[in-house]
Amino acid sequence: MKKNIMFLCTGNSCRSQMAEGFCRHLWGQDFNVYSAGTKKHGMNERAMKVMKEIGIDISSHYSKTVEDLPQITFDYVVTVCDAAKETCPYFPGGKVIHVGFQDPPALTKDMTDEEEILKVYRRVRDEIHESIKSIKSYL
Repeated sequence: MKKNIMFLCTGNSCRSQMAEGFCRHLWGQDFNVYSAGTKKHGMNERAMKVMKEIGIDISSHYSKTVEDLPQITFDYVVTVCDAAKETCPYFPGGKVIHVGFQDPPALTKDMTDEEEILKVYRRVRDEIHESIKSIKSYL
């Protein structure tokens, strides 16, 4: 039986969505994979773009909160930002793991060069990828 894993972030628009995409791609045979936010911020276009560059399409994902998910008992909840770690709801029976990543929208908010902005998104994407590749060591 597959274990349930959720990636939790603030807005469920970028980091948690990338983590969900990577986990589904790499470990979908082992986990039922979900992502959510403490708020809904909508999907981040640049996050979708940099994931598509490496062959992972998250364009069908949508921004949601934990309350929007079906009633699921999560075996693992992975917070991918410090704010989500601080405000993480209680998940009975679930093991909460924190693996924080910088927020590309916040890092690039004052930038104007699109290629430089995408470099930041790619860096964070690659950091998330490395973490997800080794996620089984956390569990």
